[in-house]
Parts: sequence; C-alpha cells; structure tokens
Amino acid sequence: MDAPTLDHALHARTADILDRCTACGLCADICPMPGPAGLDTTNPQALTAGVLTILRGGTHPQASRWAAVCSGSGHCIPACPHGVNPRLMLALARTADIARAPAAERRQTAFTRFGAMTQGVRVLSRLQLPPATLARFRAPADAPAPDVVFYTGCNVLKTPHIALLALDIMDAMGIRYRVMGGPSACCGVLQFGAGDLVTAGRVADRTIDRLAAAAPKALSWCPTCQIQLTEIAAPGRAALDMVPFVRFLAQRLDTLRPHLKRRVEKRVGLHEHPGNPGVPEAAQAILRAIPGLDFVDLAQPRIGYMCNKLAPLPAFRRDVHRNQLQAAADANVTTLAGIYHACHRELCSHQRDWPFEVVNFLELVGESMGLHRPDLFKRLKMMQDVDAILEQAAPLIATNGLDLEEARDVILRDMLGEQPLPLAAR
Repeated sequence: MDAPTLDHALHARTADILDRCTACGLCADICPMPGPAGLDTTNPQALTAGVLTILRGGTHPQASRWAAVCSGSGHCIPACPHGVNPRLMLALARTADIARAPAAERRQTAFTRFGAMTQGVRVLSRLQLPPATLARFRAPADAPAPDVVFYTGCNVLKTPHIALLALDIMDAMGIRYRVMGGPSACCGVLQFGAGDLVTAGRVADRTIDRLAAAAPKALSWCPTCQIQLTEIAAPGRAALDMVPFVRFLAQRLDTLRPHLKRRVEKRVGLHEHPGNPGVPEAAQAILRAIPGLDFVDLAQPRIGYMCNKLAPLPAFRRDVHRNQLQAAADANVTTLAGIYHACHRELCSHQRDWPFEVVNFLELVGESMGLHRPDLFKRLKMMQDVDAILEQAAPLIATNGLDLEEARDVILRDMLGEQPLPLAAR
C-alpha cells in the first residue's frame, strides 16, 4: 500500500492530537516564546486551548501568534503527559492558518522562497569554492557502498567550510560515506512553511526515498531538515534512520579521540540551541575531548533550534545575540564556537567588534586533528563592502561563470543583509 500523501497524513495526525490533548497548558507554560512575543503567560491553558480551536477550523489570534513565533526549542515534547508532540501541534496550527490563503498564492510563495534559496546556495558556494572542491558534494557514480549518507541539506553550502570539515573528519576516521544534499535533495520545509503541502510532500518523499536507498543510516547536518523529514514528513512512511551528525560523531568519540593529537590552547564558549535533542551535549563532549581546550559554559538561555527560528521576533533575536556576545566577553573566552550554519552566518562578522574569534566548533576539532578549511564566508562578510567582496572573489566568479550583477544581489541579500544585530559603526 502506498504511503499517504503529506496532507492526508497530517490530517490524521491532527485528529490524533485533538483526541489526546487536554489543553492542560504544560506545553505553553514551559515554552520560552510567549513572553518575548508579548502574549499573556498567566493562563497557559487558554493558549493551548486556542491552538485546538485553530486545528478544529476556528480562529484564535493569541494562539496563532504563539504558533507563528514557535522557535522549535522542543522543551514541550517531554513535558506533555498525553503523548502529544506540541512542536508538531504548533506547526499544524501554522499550516491551518496559512491554508486560509488561496492555493495559488501559497504555491507562488513556495516557488519564490525556493528560488531565492537555490540562488543563494548556488552563488555563495561558488564565491568560495572552485569546481573541483564543489564536486565533493556530488557522489561519484562508481563510489563504493557507503556506511552512511551525509545529508547536507541546502543552506550549509553557503558556509561550505563547515560541511567540508565534516567530510574531512569522517575521512580521517575511516567512515565510508556518500554525500547528498543541495536544492535537488531538499527536505521540503520551504514549501511546507508556505502551506504548499502537495509540493512539500512530493519533495520530501523523493528525498526520503533517495536517502533510504543510499545507505542504512543518514546523517543530517541541518536541524531544520532533521525535524522536517523525521518529525513532519516521514511518519506514515517506511522508517528513515536519520541522526544528527554531531550526535553520530560523539557516539564515536573513542574512535575520534586518537585523532585529536594537537593541543588547542583556547578558552571556548559554545553557542547552542536545544531543538535537536542531544546535539548541544554531544558538541560539548567533543570539545571537552580536545587536548588543551578550556570549555566554559556561558549559561545562556536554550531557545530554538537555530538562530533563524527567532526571525519572527527581531528585537528578541537581537537581544539574544547581544547577550550571547557579552556573556562570551565577560567569560574572557578566546573563542565563541557555534554548532549550526545559520547561526554562524548571523554571528561570524561580530568577530570584528569583540575580543574573541567566532568559529564553527568543527574548526576546533579540525585544528586538533591537523585539518583546516578556511572560513571564506566570514572573511568576505567581515569586509562589509559589496565591491570589496566582489573584487576579492573575482577569480572564482570568473572560474565558476557567475553573473556579476547576480552575485552582487545575492551578497547584499544573503550575506550583508543577514545581520540581525548590527555591527558597531565605523
């Protein structure tokens, strides 16, 4: 029997949530987002009941606002005593609200978002890498059977040094892998977020089938892809064995540890998000295994699963970033290390203004292993000048055949324009 389409599967899961949920309010009570969103936090039961109203086809402005600002922290999931996944419940409420718009409008929104993402990934990756290195993200047809498939998702390719370090580390550990990702293997989240469930389901189904056929286990880099494929799209289909790469690496720490030969004399704080369970703890364990590294818990709020999930509340996101940077400075760290690519894009240029470097934590792992991939995205973004960036990247623009005006537009939109907390004036 064929698996149900995504819209039918989500309809069934909505019915199950309505059957299970008692509107006890525990999920709203533990959620970190109602307060910053300006919602009344004194009656969490009313917020939860409002979500059920939306799922039944009604309207509830306060609950709609809560669903719209959900950052995917996931604290709510173990808090529910009735077996409901409140993160999914809020995603379904968002979908129900969006579905009030005409289908053609939703399809056009999805198409526009996907096109912009595809353009950004294509251009930014080619501003940083020559064709031979870009080829590492395409599996050769005659590659031997892999142990795992490394699923990049799409947007990590805007900061390709992160993904390349993951591949270099697996090479050193003797892990056989195949790479899959990019817009041709999308998870469908952009279409889902726009309410185009037909396209979202078709895109996700194709990717799930390809991942399952490529290897017994898939390693995700992107938490958005992990949640979209395993929590939203995969249920009701054949099982997809997908785990976050960071957890996979920590589970093999005994194999990794002998490769961590070089001392890294740095005092390191970690920028983390809890939405992908176990990932912050796994990153900490890996960092603590690096000889010479002094790990510092910056004790910041654990919110969302990447910084871009805070976008509906821009002032709050700026405060989160400002507080994170100040906590790192107060702790006298030499290094603020992030885990995910979207956070890195937003935070890396602050290295210009603060007395510490901003890196992805895999750069520290690589440093201990004698592996290095230059962070060209950060180098370019810190210039804060589109003409200087174009001049610096001119050889690769020519080599990769990029259109100069398209490159300019993408730099302004997806590099310099992605700066939630402004840099210091100069």
